Amino acid sequence: MKSCLIVDDSSVIRKVARRILEDMDFIVDEAEDGQEAYEKCAQEMPDVILLDWQMPIMSGLEFLKTLRGYNGGDKPKIVYCLAERDIGHIAMARKAGANDHMLKPFDQQMLESKFQPFV
Repeated sequence: MKSCLIVDDSSVIRKVARRILEDMDFIVDEAEDGQEAYEKCAQEMPDVILLDWQMPIMSGLEFLKTLRGYNGGDKPKIVYCLAERDIGHIAMARKAGANDHMLKPFDQQMLESKFQPFV
């Protein structure tokens, strides 16, 4: 089974995403911010990461840049999650190493379509 780390400061977003991804047979873990996510990745690298843009302590972009510089940090596929379509933010995320992006709020169909290629 593939593993997924959901990184978002919203417990509601994490809960909804967890339910959908577990139904897709992912083993799911969660982190509330980029720092916690980085520590979890240092212990065990997930196959896929659903990453929020704006979080306290360490933003999604900071986490992404830090992870991609870490030994083995190039392996996880990362889907960047933004609250609004901002071409500049999307471009920065892609440049930093995001594989794809999607907008919040998302629904089951949208999340499944982004993660199906990783199953």
